[in-house]
Amino acid sequence: MQLPKQSKSYWKDHRKLLSFAPLTKNITVDVTVVGGGMTGIISAWLLAKEGKKVALLESRKLTDGTTGFTTAKVTAQHGLIYDELIHTIGEEKARLYYEAQEEAIAFLKKTTKQMSIDCDFTTQDAYVYAETKEAVSQIEKELDAYEILGINGGLAGMEARMKLPFKVEEAIVMRDQAQFHPIKFLEALVRDMADEVLIFEETRAELIENNKVHTTDGYEVTSEKIIVSSHFPFNDFDGLYFSKLHVERSYAIGVKSGRELEEGMYISVEKPSRSLRYATMKNGEKLLIVGGENHPTGRSEQETMHHYEKLKDFTELHFGVKDILYRWSAQDLITLDRVPYIGFGAENILVATGYAKWGMTNGATAARIMTDLVMGRENRFTELFDPKRIKLKQVDVKTFVTENAKVAKELIGGKLKGSEKTVDDLQPDEGGVVVVDGKKAGAYKDEQGNCHLVNTTCTHMGCETEWNNAERSWDCPCHGSRYSYDGEVLEGPALQPLAPFDRER
Repeated sequence: MQLPKQSKSYWKDHRKLLSFAPLTKNITVDVTVVGGGMTGIISAWLLAKEGKKVALLESRKLTDGTTGFTTAKVTAQHGLIYDELIHTIGEEKARLYYEAQEEAIAFLKKTTKQMSIDCDFTTQDAYVYAETKEAVSQIEKELDAYEILGINGGLAGMEARMKLPFKVEEAIVMRDQAQFHPIKFLEALVRDMADEVLIFEETRAELIENNKVHTTDGYEVTSEKIIVSSHFPFNDFDGLYFSKLHVERSYAIGVKSGRELEEGMYISVEKPSRSLRYATMKNGEKLLIVGGENHPTGRSEQETMHHYEKLKDFTELHFGVKDILYRWSAQDLITLDRVPYIGFGAENILVATGYAKWGMTNGATAARIMTDLVMGRENRFTELFDPKRIKLKQVDVKTFVTENAKVAKELIGGKLKGSEKTVDDLQPDEGGVVVVDGKKAGAYKDEQGNCHLVNTTCTHMGCETEWNNAERSWDCPCHGSRYSYDGEVLEGPALQPLAPFDRER
């Protein structure tokens, strides 16, 4: 069974959200929200309900970022995190983290019900399973954390063995979690606020100066408060976020399988990870969503299509594959202590980032916290998620040093990499680093044989980008910026496109 030739998300294969024009003049509002994903849309919607005049800026189209390429699990079970959190941030804050996620689930469920949103919202139990005896001890440690924190769950090895078509040594379950269709949910919010919120697509913010957001097209939005929910903060030098975030890509396929998945959502202890859930398609058939295969952006040991192939092999082995309808990948940001940065990063500027693959609950949590902060209200989760928290434990310092050492290695090593390929060596629909007139260039030969040449140097901090054959993009191994084959920015922190290849340089 062949994988789809083009990357396409199941969630995005839905009627499009309302379309909005770019910003074409200077405006003044109460609050500027930068980023049209889960966090930005909910934030704008909540603030509009509070009577604030809001402008929402999206650099591409709404939900074109990570929100449109998620697995859309709505859960507080973020892998085996709670034993780790107890040891890194303490029992009290670990409990707050869990409670924040549970409140986010309740908020999404309540909003769905109150607005009668048809977004396939269903209550599900969430499981982390171990396939080897070596991993069982990690499950047992997490069970102790569940008991300490009062988490609704427990051991569920027998349940998992009955529901999954492969060997499971042990599992831990968190009860009463959920899954939904994020685009359908956010579409309802956008339609509800379309007459109140000023929404601008294809409008890229590049600079915050005093209380003004400047766009790459030369316009300004002036406001009392600014919310940066652009996934990787575009103002990353203000908080040195590029040095405090680890960037990863992960993959998913949507499959019509021979064996349907029972109720529930699943993720493995072992690496490479395997994430499982189902979605119900328009015709009533179930779509099996299989995810995993994460790696640092721009630093895959194999060609990126290999990760899709591994997911396909896993699915064929255990479920059988009738057809593979979708494949997509996502970018995820992870903080030093695995707790997101949410709140005031600077005076009047709020930031939300670092959701560590769990953006549905963390995104809703961020929107609610930042709405309270804008409105001058207290929120009991503010201190936990504070972006300016500076008390780092030894494990955080080690992570900081290790990640930045890898960046330095890529910065230097990328400059030394050469290539013996030429444009003539590329097949149609193939890309890579080539030599043109004795100089290194990034090249993509499209299916018509036209060659698109770029300078491969990332415009963020000068690292050399790597070719991603699965997504036909240039990916930066230092801080995760991504560009289309012809150099346009797909993911930040970069703001400017790759330079065209200059034969004279």
